[in-house]
Amino acid sequence: MPLIRARRAIRFLLMALGLLVPFSRHSCAEAALLMEEPFGFFGFLNPTGHDAVYFQRICAETPIKLRRCASGETGAVITRYQGIAKYDWIAMPLLPYLYAVETASEVPARADREAVTGLRDKYHEARLLSLGKDVPRGGNVKRGWSQFVGVAYDRRIYAFRFATTEEQDDALIARMNATENRTRFNLLTRNCADFNSGILNFYFPRTFHRTILPDGGITTPRQVTYQLLRYARKHPETQMGAFDIHQVPGNRRRSRANKSIAQSLITSGYVVPFYFISPYLAGAVVVDYLIWGRYPLGLKYPPVLSPGNMAPLTLPGASANTVVETQP
Repeated sequence: MPLIRARRAIRFLLMALGLLVPFSRHSCAEAALLMEEPFGFFGFLNPTGHDAVYFQRICAETPIKLRRCASGETGAVITRYQGIAKYDWIAMPLLPYLYAVETASEVPARADREAVTGLRDKYHEARLLSLGKDVPRGGNVKRGWSQFVGVAYDRRIYAFRFATTEEQDDALIARMNATENRTRFNLLTRNCADFNSGILNFYFPRTFHRTILPDGGITTPRQVTYQLLRYARKHPETQMGAFDIHQVPGNRRRSRANKSIAQSLITSGYVVPFYFISPYLAGAVVVDYLIWGRYPLGLKYPPVLSPGNMAPLTLPGASANTVVETQP
């Protein structure tokens, strides 16, 4: 009898391990929301920043066509940009997106404006001519392809890693490739944060949405990040981890923190004209910020990712040293 019980116990243990291994393989953290800080003159006028989504399993066959990554590839960043001819979204390999180079050894510790321009132009000539002649280079005012080549030379980026499955990633590839990639950008109703909310809702249905309070119904990167972290706090299987990708010094002044719409109106001084129009309107903006619009992210010194050590973000199953928690 003890021998029979022992055999049954061993059989049960093997069955449990057989179920556990596939679950672990499919639930590794394979994607990350990138919350990018505002910078420059446009960042002063609109200090909400930008966001994008990185996928470890999804790669860019071209900037406008997706595929599953091959062994050794480190995935792609997908996001919406304004001014990219007729295209609504662009996909970029991770290192070129961050540093305008294809290998970590090419990333400079410091780069002035001339060096950054050279790196961006070299990558554009090698990889982005397929976008066509209608896509301008862009600058501080006019937007163009330089927005998504070497992002880390312009701003600091926070990466919030979460788990996906292979089936979900394959379904997203099919959907993105099948949908017409025509520009839909609108700063108020179809901005970068709206686009990424749609992608995240594909993985976490009915989680991301606009709200009248705060932000007057406008989606912002900080708002989307807060909603992701709030979801992850209630769902540990999300395997949330946070990382800090520092801005490479030399090209620009340090970028500034992402803000909500209400906070932007207050800190940029836009609320002052509101006061002369109606003190109640100005007061409503302040109340909106104080009660709803601060979006506490709970960032407590997240691990820093360097160009030579992106493994916690790019390797499946890599562990994060920090789990971000939000206030209820």
